[in-house]
Amino acid sequence: MADLRVEIGKLKLKNPVMTASGTFGYGEEFADLMDISRIGCIIVKGTTLHHREGNPYPRMAETPSGMLNAVGLQNKGAEYFAEHIYPRIKDVPTNFCVNVAGSSIDDYCRTAEIIGSLDKIPAIELNISCPNVKQGGMAFGVKAECAAEVVAAVRKHYAKTLIVKLSPNVTDITEIARAVEESGADAVSLINTLMGMAVDAETRRPLLSTVTGGLSGPAVKPVALRMVWQVAQVVKIPVVGLGGIMNARDAVEFLLAGASAVQIGTANFIDPTVTMKVIDGIADYLDRHAYQSVNDIIGALEV
Repeated sequence: MADLRVEIGKLKLKNPVMTASGTFGYGEEFADLMDISRIGCIIVKGTTLHHREGNPYPRMAETPSGMLNAVGLQNKGAEYFAEHIYPRIKDVPTNFCVNVAGSSIDDYCRTAEIIGSLDKIPAIELNISCPNVKQGGMAFGVKAECAAEVVAAVRKHYAKTLIVKLSPNVTDITEIARAVEESGADAVSLINTLMGMAVDAETRRPLLSTVTGGLSGPAVKPVALRMVWQVAQVVKIPVVGLGGIMNARDAVEFLLAGASAVQIGTANFIDPTVTMKVIDGIADYLDRHAYQSVNDIIGALEV
């Protein structure tokens, strides 16, 4: 049996399979369906400093080969997570990572400090696709200097593994990746959702209350794969790949393109046990091709 262990910064994973934020709740929702401790790392839903109700309904829509969402980071805030949710998940024998979001640098820093105080949360994933209120609503992650600024600020307040989630809605994602690496990121994850929209022709109205939303699922996989490959060429820190991974074959493709780990997102809504199948499928691929370790195929794409 091949060795599936990988490292993301100081984060040691038993296998390279993670769950994408917003698609797996807090992990406990899936515990009756499978052994969630087998997952390399569970990334819980986006957490902000204060309670957020999220966007009005409807905020999800199915599309050909994907889905749109505009949930709007609905959560009860960082303090609530620390006091009520963390005690329920802290003893699950695997890694948990909290996706941290905010609309100002101070929000990010304060949330990171709260999560950083929790002993059994070894990492955060910084969502820099959030609107920067001081930049007129522009996302932090669409300009290199803004991305660098927020990452550098959080780095001063957070000592554990810092993964930065990159937005694909940019001209050159490698520029953003280099900027966050230089500012102290331990790893980058990509891609976040692509902006899209859907229209009901009969009612002449958009299907989402917010008109536009984030597109995920198989439709975005070629874009995600391309961006992961590009970023892996220019940074020295680990890359976590996500975007349309529906099975083990998809996951292996991302690993070959340079990802050190992968995240499963939309597929969880179709098959709640898909993470187990991806873990087993990667192991089977390694065995069939006589690889001793998953690290042997990371970045092994022959171009």
